[in-house]
Amino acid sequence: MNNSVDSVERASKVRLMIFDVDGILTDGSLYLGPEGEMMKCFNVLDGQGIKLLQQAGIVTAIISARQSAIVSKRAADLGISHVCQGIHDKKSAFLDLLEKLDIPAQECGFIGDDVIDLPILTRTGFAASVPNAHAEVQLRVQYITKASGGQGAAREVCDFILRAQGKYEQALQAYLT
Repeated sequence: MNNSVDSVERASKVRLMIFDVDGILTDGSLYLGPEGEMMKCFNVLDGQGIKLLQQAGIVTAIISARQSAIVSKRAADLGISHVCQGIHDKKSAFLDLLEKLDIPAQECGFIGDDVIDLPILTRTGFAASVPNAHAEVQLRVQYITKASGGQGAAREVCDFILRAQGKYEQALQAYLT
C-alpha cells in the first residue's frame, strides 16, 4: 500500500498538505496540569519535514478539532499560516480552505487518525494515516506511516511527498553543500 503506484501517483500531485494535530503531530496524549493547563509534545523531525514541504512550494495547513494556544504557537514557529482549530465540522473547514486557496481536492493531501478526519480523508487526492489510527481510517487511506503520531509520522509523509514529486534530493541540497 505505502509504495503502491497509486499512492506515489496521488502524492505527486499534492500542492496543499493538511495535518491533524492530536495523534499526528503529537502522540495523542493530553497532559493536563492541576490548573487545567495543557501541554503537548511535538517532534522536531515533523517540523523540519513541514519546512521542507514549504521550501518545495507546497502549502501547509492544520485542521484540528481541539482549540489550543500551543498549536497556534507551534504553527507560527513552523510558518503554517492556515490554521483551523476548534473545528468539529472538518469537512466545512476543508472545503473553505480549498476555496480560499483555489486548490482542487485532488491536489490536496491530509493525514489524520480518527473517524472525525474521514470527511477530509475521503475527499483528498492523497490520504495518509498512522499505524495506531482507528481501523475505519486505515481502510480508507492510501498511505500508512511506519512511525506513530508524534514520533516522526508527519516527517515520513513529507518525505514521501517530496520523493513522489522528485523534489527530495533538491530539498536536501542546502544541507549537503
